[in-house]
Amino acid sequence: MRPDLRTVGGGCEDASRLIGERAGAGTVLADVVDRLRCPHCADDAVGLALSGRTLRCPNGHSFDVAKQGYVSLLTGHAPPVPGDTAAMVAAREAFLAGGHFTPITSALVTAVAGVAGSAPGVHLLDLGAGTGHYLAAVLDEVPGGVGVAADISGYALRRAARAHARAGAVRCDAWRPLPLRSGAVDVVLNVFAPRNGAELNRVLNPGGVVLVVAPTDRHLRELASAVGAVSVDPRKADRLDAALGPYFTRAGGEVVEASLRLTHAEAVTAVAMGPAAWHVEPAVLAARVAALPEPVDVTLSVTLSTYRR
Repeated sequence: MRPDLRTVGGGCEDASRLIGERAGAGTVLADVVDRLRCPHCADDAVGLALSGRTLRCPNGHSFDVAKQGYVSLLTGHAPPVPGDTAAMVAAREAFLAGGHFTPITSALVTAVAGVAGSAPGVHLLDLGAGTGHYLAAVLDEVPGGVGVAADISGYALRRAARAHARAGAVRCDAWRPLPLRSGAVDVVLNVFAPRNGAELNRVLNPGGVVLVVAPTDRHLRELASAVGAVSVDPRKADRLDAALGPYFTRAGGEVVEASLRLTHAEAVTAVAMGPAAWHVEPAVLAARVAALPEPVDVTLSVTLSTYRR
C-alpha cells in the first residue's frame, strides 16, 4: 500500500529547495561519466561519452539525461520492485532534513575519511542512494572526491541529481550488472539498501572497501510495534555476512545508537519513508501514531560494517 504524500508534513518543499541551492543548476554527470560503461554492451572497453544531454557508447546505444538531471541506465524488463514511491521519497527527505539520523551520517563521514585519507580524487558509489543525503555529506568532507548515486527509484534520483555538485545520479537495478566499469570506485556506501556481492566486488578497485549500514533488531522498534510494522530480522547480520562473505572480508564494525524524541509528524515520516509504508494504510498509520504519547521516544540502532576485498 502506497503512503499518502499528505502524511509527511510541510518540510519537503523547503528541503528540496535547500538541496537545489546546495548543488546548483544542471547535471554533473560529466564528473562521473568516465566511471560508467554501456549497460547493453556490459564491456569495460565500451564506455560512455556525454554529448549535450545524452550519453552515447561507440556501438550506437544512447541514453538521454532526464530534465531532473539523472540518467536511466536500466535495461531489460521492468524490475519487480519499482523502488521508492514519490511519497516515500518525500517522507525520507523531510525526516533526514530534520537531522534525526545525524549519528549515522557522522559515522559514515568518519569511516570514509579513514579510508580516503588525503588521497585526491576518491571515487564513491552510493548503491541504493535514495535522495543522495549520505553521499552528499561524505563528499562535503572529501575534497576532490566524486560520487555516483545509484538507485532504482526515479523519484529518489530527482533529488539525488541535485544533492551535490560532485555527484551524478544513475538509475539502475542493484541485482543486475551495474553500469560501472570494473575497478571504477574506491568506496561503496550501502545504507539500508540491497547489496550484490559479485557486482560490488567487480566495480571496486583492489584496495576498495564497502561500508554497509544495516539496522539492528532494536532500530525504531518502538515505532514498529506501535504501528504494526514488520520488525527487523535479528539474523540480518548473519545474512549480510553470507551475502558479502564470498567476496569480502569483514574488516571492522561498530554499533551506532542514539535515542530520538519525535513529534507525531516526525514519527509518521519515520515509518512512511521505509518499507513499512507498503503495508500500513496512511490513515491507519496516522491514527496509530496519534494514539502514542508525544514526543515519541524511539531508538536509532544500526551497525556500520567495513568490508574489504
